[in-house]
Amino acid sequence: MKGNRIGPRTIPRRTILKGAGLAALGATGIRMRESRAQQSVPNSAGTEAPKLEAPENACDCHMHIYDERFVPSRPQSRLQSNASVSEYRLLQKRTGTTRTVVVTPAPYGTDNSVTLDAVAQLGRAAARGVAVVHPDVTDGELKRLSEGGIRGIRFTQFDPSTAVTTRDMIEPLSKRANDLGWHVQIHMRGDQIAEIEDLLARLPSPIVFDHMGRLPQPAGIEHSAFAIIRRLIDKGRTWVKLSGAYLDTKVGPPTYADTIKVAPAYLAAAPERMVWGSDWPHPTEKVKPNDAVLFDLIADWAPDRALRRRVLVENPQALYGFAASG
Repeated sequence: MKGNRIGPRTIPRRTILKGAGLAALGATGIRMRESRAQQSVPNSAGTEAPKLEAPENACDCHMHIYDERFVPSRPQSRLQSNASVSEYRLLQKRTGTTRTVVVTPAPYGTDNSVTLDAVAQLGRAAARGVAVVHPDVTDGELKRLSEGGIRGIRFTQFDPSTAVTTRDMIEPLSKRANDLGWHVQIHMRGDQIAEIEDLLARLPSPIVFDHMGRLPQPAGIEHSAFAIIRRLIDKGRTWVKLSGAYLDTKVGPPTYADTIKVAPAYLAAAPERMVWGSDWPHPTEKVKPNDAVLFDLIADWAPDRALRRRVLVENPQALYGFAASG
């Protein structure tokens, strides 16, 4: 009865191969989990991976690079160390994001070389940039910036003592940005936004507000700046970065509970025009926050998986021109 013999030698070869394949997949999964388990990142507290798993092509839409190869003209303006592209890639490994928007930081003034270099290092398929310029910038320079991956002009005026630009520069540069298919990016506190409501209403280009509009707490969504931003959102050309939860919080980590009302309120208003950013290396903060905790806030703000994918993948594609994901 040789045909009825039972034992290891009679197991079909395809079953053995299938079992080996499943074992290999299991081992790969374990290695992937282990690789995400601990990752030390400069300018970031903690080492643990976020609980939230980033979807494929997730984008960090707001971060900065500081590279000692580029001499800052204003080193007193929150210059950071250990914040080059190689260090940022450690953060990507920790959070699982693969696309990036590099924003020129204050110490470099209107010299965007560090940002263009970072975009090139990260790769044009996976990175874009936001520049700082003055109205006297030439058309040739704007073309060069566009070819280098720049897609917006930033106005950082929340701290007048370190501001590179002034309010009167916003409107003329908005017109030029619009001609290029760019946007203007505004980093102002809520009270400053309220002061320029009329200016914002007449800008021809799309507008992107940094860090949830810097609404002061405990006022939050009751502050007049929220209503102003909401009216601009309703016109269809305004975006908000759900970032910088630590900037205006009174509650602090790990919950940043006073942001729980702000981010979902924006998401309810226009889920198709909200993006997320890490703000690494957190230049305003002497005590660096935990980037895993910050990333996990997305799950609190957007419990729905499809909404999280919209914020992390689909909306950045629309705003910055990344290739569509499958």
